[in-house]
Amino acid sequence: MDLKDIQSRLRETIKNSSLSQKEIAEAIHVSPQTISKYMTKDVFPALDTLAELCKLLDVKSDYILGLSEF
Repeated sequence: MDLKDIQSRLRETIKNSSLSQKEIAEAIHVSPQTISKYMTKDVFPALDTLAELCKLLDVKSDYILGLSEF
């Protein structure tokens, strides 16, 4: 698994969330533009932010990192 695959899983998880990008940004204390960058550019969150995203989106970090399929 490479960085592109990890970013793809993160984008997919955010897109499939019932939360808006603005709601996600507010919940994890980043700007909506930062969430947009995760979705459209090759920008990856810091580890602490990734942990917050996983918790908020109810997804295991192992899935995002490609260590598991679910």
